[in-house]
Amino acid sequence: MGLLAAVLSGFALALFAPGLYRVARGQTGWLLALLPLGLACYFVSQASAIASGATINAHFAWVPALGVNLSFCLDGLSLLFALLITGIGTLVFVYAGGYLAGQPRLGRLYTFLLVFMASMLGLVLADNLLALFVFWELTSVSSYLLIGFDHERERARAAALQALLVTGGGGLALLAGLLLLGQAGGSWELSTLADNGGLGAHPLYVPCLVLVLLGAFTKSAQLPFHFWLPSAMEAPTPVSAYLHSATMVKAGVYLLARLSPVLGGTNLWFFAVSGVGATTMLIGACLALKQTDLKRLLAYSTVSTLGMLTLLLGLGGRLAVYSAMAYLLVHALYKGALFLVAGALDHATGTRDAERLGGLGRAMPVTGLAAGLAALSMAGLPPFFGFSAKELCYAATQIAPAAAWLTALTVLANALLVAVAVLVGLRPFFGKSHATPRRAHEVPPSLWLGALTLAVLGLVFGVRPALGPDLLVGAASTSVLGQSAEMRLALWHGLTPELALTGITLVGGFGAYRSRKLLREAASRWNVVSGWGPAGWYELLLRGLNGLALGQTHLLQSGYLRYYLLIILATTLGLAGAAFARSGDWVASADWSNLHFYEAGLAALIVMAAAVALLVRSRLAAIAALGVVGYGVALVFVVFGAPDVAMTQFLVETLTVILFVLVFYYLPETTVVSGVLARARDAVVAAAVGVLMTALVLIASSVQYSPSISTYYSEQSLPAAHGRNVVNVILVDFRALDTLGEITVLAIAGIGVYALLKLRPAKNGDRDSSVADALGTRSNKNAGPDVQFFQADSTVEAPK
Repeated sequence: MGLLAAVLSGFALALFAPGLYRVARGQTGWLLALLPLGLACYFVSQASAIASGATINAHFAWVPALGVNLSFCLDGLSLLFALLITGIGTLVFVYAGGYLAGQPRLGRLYTFLLVFMASMLGLVLADNLLALFVFWELTSVSSYLLIGFDHERERARAAALQALLVTGGGGLALLAGLLLLGQAGGSWELSTLADNGGLGAHPLYVPCLVLVLLGAFTKSAQLPFHFWLPSAMEAPTPVSAYLHSATMVKAGVYLLARLSPVLGGTNLWFFAVSGVGATTMLIGACLALKQTDLKRLLAYSTVSTLGMLTLLLGLGGRLAVYSAMAYLLVHALYKGALFLVAGALDHATGTRDAERLGGLGRAMPVTGLAAGLAALSMAGLPPFFGFSAKELCYAATQIAPAAAWLTALTVLANALLVAVAVLVGLRPFFGKSHATPRRAHEVPPSLWLGALTLAVLGLVFGVRPALGPDLLVGAASTSVLGQSAEMRLALWHGLTPELALTGITLVGGFGAYRSRKLLREAASRWNVVSGWGPAGWYELLLRGLNGLALGQTHLLQSGYLRYYLLIILATTLGLAGAAFARSGDWVASADWSNLHFYEAGLAALIVMAAAVALLVRSRLAAIAALGVVGYGVALVFVVFGAPDVAMTQFLVETLTVILFVLVFYYLPETTVVSGVLARARDAVVAAAVGVLMTALVLIASSVQYSPSISTYYSEQSLPAAHGRNVVNVILVDFRALDTLGEITVLAIAGIGVYALLKLRPAKNGDRDSSVADALGTRSNKNAGPDVQFFQADSTVEAPK
């Protein structure tokens, strides 16, 4: 299975997911999970080769003229993300079938999930900057659909729009940054850019870095763009577990890791990435402890972890990158499990309020086991994988610039996350029982299978890192660093400062848990100014944008055609006039020596008829004058040797004049509604546009960049198409398909007109009889010469 097939398979299956759901119903999730499971097995089969330094590449021509290819590359970094996407995706598909059982729109959710999975795979496998951006935006669009899945709720729609606007705005900045990056690096291929080295000395480095960071920070919910992630918890729990803990929110982290060889290694990179990451890490942990809803607790803790990953990538270096890859993996395991547990608790008890849950261990033993294992890994207790990853983070911060400050901030944030782990994974299943909206019961296997699998992996990988984390983390670090990381995960490193920091973290975390009410009361004092935070600014900007849109709509969409035409013509006049004024070297030439008297007469006739149509008060006289203009143009075609075009013009003008007379004859008398100044303005604009069009025609006719094509048609008409009438030959031979399309359009329009005429209301108001008449099933004994295309109201006097 090639890389392209791995990406496209998700899009292909998405087309059939709704139909499969109508057939398989409750088994659909298990069936659809076979695709991500198969993809995960494929990527696992390539793991040993990737770990040994090999890469798998695939290139397909996309825009050859610009040297742009649709290229994919599977290396250590993309392998780690691909396994997370497909592995957790397998469990989420099974979970979604149980969590949303009976939901009539579940087939649609499966479609959105498959599209998202394929988009995310394309993003992490893309080796081309433009392809990466395309898949980047596809993840934003599909996540918008997933977050707003319950579109009947206003909060779900608002959260989906917020996520789309924030990440979409960052996507626009990213596009500009990637274009600058391709120009500065001289290639559109990520692998080539990495091989060419950093761009720190390039003049485009600063704008390129700023734009790329905007894209990465918005996607990974870094401060001040963090507010969209907690709001996205309006999505169903399977969506939250998949997008907002393990995959999409880590797309920004992936981008930073992928581009760090090209954009990293500078002071600007260090201060921007590490500074934003450290701030996000601490703020996210503080905001998490304020929450009581399980999903919002997990969402803010995810923001904090994303900040930690960003901090580590900003620090750079072998140890920081290795610890970032290890923590990325362990976070996906325990956070995915806890999100699934939160959904199971909501499903079984009817509430997600952490303060209303307790003593559920006996009623939900399997779910409680999964939650406990995941929570202990999140807290960083040995022998879980979270313990090993957290020690690596502390080791990386201790050798970084400003080590004391960074280490203290990391310990403080992790201590608060320990309290979150206890609140989410331990407290609901131990201690005093609480009354819940529904009687607690164990959920079906589809709801605890995913959580238990991820939680057990967190324990197994901690005890035996050689079973997977060593290979995956090492290969991913090698891809980011461009050289072997030469490190191994271990559960015990002796009595080290990192072990002491872990102990401080655990003690502080349990203290924060015990003091959570006091901490929440202290934090509540800041609620007054919370409205002025990033979320408040977003609402303010959104209202301002909507107000601006409403104002310009009232200004431009007045409902009057004359104003629309005036705006269009004035804009064209201004833009073209400005272009003429800037160029200054245009030349318009006209040869008047060969002008015949009848040609001048025709031109004068057309001009006079146009003036009459403008000045006459009678509508019928104006229609007649316009007909003179049209017939005059047809005579011009005759004079210059185009009888076929002239015949067409005669037919069109005749039909137009007849229709105008039939329609305008029954309209009421017109009144002058424009003032003198308005008519003067319109006259000036019309005259200026006429002069502009005349100048453009004269300039275009005086410039010829290639030989005239008429010579070719004259020479090829008889030998190539066996016809002497060049116009007919062009229509029926050289432009055969175009003419066939026009004939088809005319035929369809004719059928529509015929149907409208035949389905006219009958005189006796019998709708059924008129339909029967149109279908040819009614007797035509009453048919007579009473068919009228138009019928005037008898009370309206025809204008004189």
